[in-house]
Amino acid sequence: MVEVTVTPQSSLADRSVQIRVRGLSPSQLVTLRAWLKDEQGERFQSRVFFRADGAGEVDPGLHAALGGSYSGVWPMGLFWFLQPDTLFRRLVKRDVAGSPFRVRLEVFDGLCLGTDPQEQPLGSCEAERWYVGPGVQRVPIREGRVRGALFLPP
Repeated sequence: MVEVTVTPQSSLADRSVQIRVRGLSPSQLVTLRAWLKDEQGERFQSRVFFRADGAGEVDPGLHAALGGSYSGVWPMGLFWFLQPDTLFRRLVKRDVAGSPFRVRLEVFDGLCLGTDPQEQPLGSCEAERWYVGPGVQRVPIREGRVRGALFLPP
């Protein structure tokens, strides 16, 4: 059974997480895909190709990606290289305090280039990426023509 894990599962967006895939065959070629939908319903995704190590594991922090959205060792590359399905869209989090981005991580057998809904992942998990920590207070700022927000720690 293939298992995809993100540790910690819930974290601040500027913090590193560890992504691991276990239960693959040694040297198996797989596609690791991350995707999310923003607050307007636009989908952003990244996909990277890996070859499992001798123990049947993939760790983007240790193993070099063979291609896809990036190549080489990028521990947070699946998050950093998210691209929109629709051209000229930007990934922006508007409700920073109310909800996280929920990033779905999936692993597929072989090189998976398309977005065929019939294709079933070998394993998947979900990571929460928060933009405001617990207990942080958001204070709106309106002074003359200046608009902004002040975030106060607990």
